[in-house]
Amino acid sequence: MDQPKHVLVVGCLVRNDAGQVLLIRHHRRGWEIPQGRVEEGEDLLTAARREVLEETGVTVELGPLAAVWSKLTPPTALIFNFLATWRQGNLTSSEECPELGWFTSEEALLKVTHPVNRDRLQTLLDFDGSIVYRAYTPKPYQLVVDTFLT
Repeated sequence: MDQPKHVLVVGCLVRNDAGQVLLIRHHRRGWEIPQGRVEEGEDLLTAARREVLEETGVTVELGPLAAVWSKLTPPTALIFNFLATWRQGNLTSSEECPELGWFTSEEALLKVTHPVNRDRLQTLLDFDGSIVYRAYTPKPYQLVVDTFLT
């Protein structure tokens, strides 16, 4: 029997001292929170900090796990989203992320137009201490499961 294969992804809703949200602009998906794949043998927390640093040039202090998504169509993925606080560093664009910036929550919601990423952003902005779990199909974006883990 073949072992199931899932891509593991981490993302962070990062806020600065002014309460602004950090967004990056991806070439295909547009504006989104910093996120990326967990490398083989890497733990989720290390991956989350690494992805933010690689994509933005800043270091963060991780807060709580706020949401988990399951992408049900190939390539299947489990996406773990954390809240985080900016600690140090200046925003630095890269080939992967040509634009990035700090935005109010309202501005961020206007910038993030990809349906999956907009739902993630709204869910993270609305975090009340209960971890959200959602399973979805992406084209068109449709929730299959929408519940809480705690």
